Amino acid sequence: MASKLCNFPLITDLPIPTKFFPKQSQKIPILFPIHHPLHSCSPFSPVQLCSTRKVAASSSSLSSPAPSSVSDSLNEQVVEQLTSDSSRDALPSSSKLVLVVGGSGGVGQLVVASLLSRNIKARLILRDPEKATSLFGEQDEEKLQIVKGDTRNPLDLDPCVFQGVTHVICCTGTTAFPSRRWDGDNTPEKVDWEGVRNLVSALPPSVERIILVSSIGVTKFNELPWSIMNLFGVLKYKKLGEDFVRNSGFPFTIIRAGRLTDGPYTSYDLNTLLKATAGERRAVVVGQGDKLVGEVSRLVVAEACIQAMDLDITINQIFEINSIVGDGPGNDSEEWRKLFEAAQAGNSRTQS
Repeated sequence: MASKLCNFPLITDLPIPTKFFPKQSQKIPILFPIHHPLHSCSPFSPVQLCSTRKVAASSSSLSSPAPSSVSDSLNEQVVEQLTSDSSRDALPSSSKLVLVVGGSGGVGQLVVASLLSRNIKARLILRDPEKATSLFGEQDEEKLQIVKGDTRNPLDLDPCVFQGVTHVICCTGTTAFPSRRWDGDNTPEKVDWEGVRNLVSALPPSVERIILVSSIGVTKFNELPWSIMNLFGVLKYKKLGEDFVRNSGFPFTIIRAGRLTDGPYTSYDLNTLLKATAGERRAVVVGQGDKLVGEVSRLVVAEACIQAMDLDITINQIFEINSIVGDGPGNDSEEWRKLFEAAQAGNSRTQS
């Protein structure tokens, strides 16, 4: 339970409507890291509790339906048909506790929705915890926990944040070129390099796997056309983040995504996320050696992260991923295994 997470104060009065989750209401626990001199989770350490802050979320943002144009674009293929309580409750509870970093972004929110649909416990580090209420609605505190924090600030990454975490999926990112998303020092250097370095440096040795979402082209950032995308360093800094993960000693999987398509669904609720589709581009192409060029659905990237957690063949491996027109693996683990195996075999043949 969230109450066991060291001494985080819980905020439990989020006014979220129950239309999406009609069973007995339980609030998303929002946890605030507690910094103290010993930087330890020991109950015997001196702890200065931060003040409890009430987080208000607008119920109207959830109660109003998604725009019809969005609904029309999402009705071709349901990626996860697990929107009913009975469907989700029928799944066995997982022993994993997955820390999702970047959980309010285009790929991250789809990762979180997929974890919830599979009854896998998730914990999110968010700069703005209020986003969680509008995206994911009411959730049992045993299924979803929110920690206020920022990977760019090492002091936010208290050991208590990682207590019990078995897997980490990091899908943070910013734009390649200067934009409003760079406001507040949200640059590629701060997010893709320093943020990843701070996160990995703070992880306890008990973490079983790190899944990092990166980008194709990171090994060729000095070559055209990649050098154009790298004018402000995004590919260079993503590669530095990759290298830090690879050299950390943790088991890892790195998913290098092509140009992201479909979404981002950053203003919609959980039910909309669960019904998101990849349209006709459902077939998946997986490669190694940074040779792929193309696009990939955010839904495919999110599913690749989920699948990689349970496939040993992906341990300490880097894969590039695209999606093309055709039928894809969906959430079939055996089909994903074949894709990863084929990529490794193809890379071995290329290198031999």
